[in-house]
Amino acid sequence: MAKQSASETKLKWWQLSLLGVAFTIGTGFFLGSHLAIEIGGPAILAAYLLAAITAYLVFDQLARMTAKEPLEGSFRSYAKKAFGRWAGFSSGWVYWSSETLIVGSQLSALALFSRFWFPQVPMWCFAIGFGALGLLIIVLGTKGFERMENLFAVMKASAIVLFIILAALALFGVFKTAAHGPKVPREWLPAGWTGLWAGFIFAFYAYGGLEVMGLMATRLQDPRQAPKAGRVMLFLLGSVYILSLGLSLILEPWESFHARRSPFVMALSDYGLAFVPHLFNGVLIIAGFSTMTASLFAVTTILITLAKDRDAPPLFSKMSGTKKKPWAAIGLTTAGLSGSVLFALWLPGRVYEYMTTAAGLMLIYNWLFILVTSGRLLERTTWTRTKRYIGIGLVMLAITGTWFHAKSRPGFYISLGFVVVIALVTFLVSSYRKRSQEQRTVRFPSKVKAESDQRQAGYDRNSGKQPAR
Repeated sequence: MAKQSASETKLKWWQLSLLGVAFTIGTGFFLGSHLAIEIGGPAILAAYLLAAITAYLVFDQLARMTAKEPLEGSFRSYAKKAFGRWAGFSSGWVYWSSETLIVGSQLSALALFSRFWFPQVPMWCFAIGFGALGLLIIVLGTKGFERMENLFAVMKASAIVLFIILAALALFGVFKTAAHGPKVPREWLPAGWTGLWAGFIFAFYAYGGLEVMGLMATRLQDPRQAPKAGRVMLFLLGSVYILSLGLSLILEPWESFHARRSPFVMALSDYGLAFVPHLFNGVLIIAGFSTMTASLFAVTTILITLAKDRDAPPLFSKMSGTKKKPWAAIGLTTAGLSGSVLFALWLPGRVYEYMTTAAGLMLIYNWLFILVTSGRLLERTTWTRTKRYIGIGLVMLAITGTWFHAKSRPGFYISLGFVVVIALVTFLVSSYRKRSQEQRTVRFPSKVKAESDQRQAGYDRNSGKQPAR
């Protein structure tokens, strides 16, 4: 995270789209989709479509705020500008918590994938190894991180395209199976509408990563192209998600998707392609490691911006050492990662389901922040209000659906615990700041008034309003 020149850090819109693919395609799709299918049945394809629409509505609002005024800290800075310091504080820490949970979810998945080749090795050993390697990449700096993510994006997208090609060949009879042939599912809602509703959260989780795009959108050569980058990325992503899952459901009965194996491996397992399990297991490890590293990057980045804004101890924004690294922020990220490793050791059999649900919920809580914030900062036309309300309604649909299944309900309680703690800390910090401000006003009234006038003038410049005379 060393400072780089402007020429090195500026991105073109298609580069941001490629990074968005890298941040998004991970175990939430490659592995978490089996949970979505198991809970919701074949109709879960509709949930992936609605999740893509929601992700578009959220990023469209975020990108438009970025195009209007690029701010370091992205969504949390916009929340602060719209509602005050408490909103920036709580939004930042909700996001930090969500990405920390995502790291735990990805580490658990990486350990599961690695045990495909090494079944005798405990999960926590793999979690420590992958976590340490991810931290090393973060320490090396932003430039190396981006190069790695671009390479991984191409590899993950290529894997999905390869699966689509192999599945199409199997569909047309090039590959044969003695077990069963391709068949369109007859029963689309085996668990009823509530089952489909409960599976929404896992479809939404597959699109997690657009917030990191928001954090990096400020580095676009032209920030006004941020909406274009998001549209292209989400259209392509939604298309390949639905197509690849649809082919999986045709090649393999949906009832088979209950083990902790990727639906894409299961779908081709009966077609005599011995290389498929090993190839896709390697791809799954790459995908999981890529999104885990992106989450580590996001956790560290948001912590630094919180510290710069005095919403976290200033120590976390300090650069130290010969190469000027944020060692304190990296240290707290390491502590969060260590907690995830301990959680994987504590609940090796259930940790992925719990962590995935909790991480997905914390993530879309922040989507709500973005949608509500945009209502304050963007032009309020009928169409923009309609899109915002549709997005809020779809997010609430995914949140409430977690009540209807035993696999997702514990994750809801975990996320609720995080939200309660953050809300309590936000209240205490806001109360402390208010008392401190009142004391300063009494002791230094002229100085406080001058500072207030300066802040108001800055707000008026940013919003385009004229200062009050």
